[in-house]
Amino acid sequence: MVVLEEIYRAKLREFEDKLHEMIDEHTIYVTDLVSCSHKRVLRRAYPLLAFRFEPQIILGDMVHAGVEKLVVESSPSWRAEVHVERVYEVDGTAYRVLGRVDLVQYDGAKPIRVVEVKTARTLPSKAPYEHHVMQLKVYLELMGVDEGYLVYITPERITEFRVERGGIDVEELVRQTVYDVARPRFNWECRYCSFKRICPYARPEEGRGEAEG
Repeated sequence: MVVLEEIYRAKLREFEDKLHEMIDEHTIYVTDLVSCSHKRVLRRAYPLLAFRFEPQIILGDMVHAGVEKLVVESSPSWRAEVHVERVYEVDGTAYRVLGRVDLVQYDGAKPIRVVEVKTARTLPSKAPYEHHVMQLKVYLELMGVDEGYLVYITPERITEFRVERGGIDVEELVRQTVYDVARPRFNWECRYCSFKRICPYARPEEGRGEAEG
């Protein structure tokens, strides 16, 4: 094992670098806002259970890296892996909402377009998925941008969906996450959750959602 070990070590270093942030009481990821609120509770208590080294995750990472490289090299107006951060206050306590946008297009210093890349085995019949749209809308609010795109990449299809800013209350999502009231936010989440075997709110499998991307 040569290349596999290198990939594993790289992913492990990436996980370890974020560990302190992952368990911080006052840090909330954008993905936390659009998923089960109790998952964040369990991640803070049992962070090592969040580490996953699986082919579909590695493949998704590689597709993201490749798409980002192609787009950024095609035009200087694009930037990849753009860090976003904003502080929200809930009943007198400040929380940092953190995210990393796949691609952002700029007009000078002003962001004008936000893109999130999603990978899947097949193009979802209900694409774009609600949680993907929510995630992109949160980014649009955090960056003050009016237009975004969800790009789905599968072995058979590459397609994009335009998403407009609005219709989402980020402050309310932060409150729901802090007070752990969305458990789960979607019925299908438990099926893919790393913490389902220890979660008191885990539900029997119902339907199928999109876990990739």
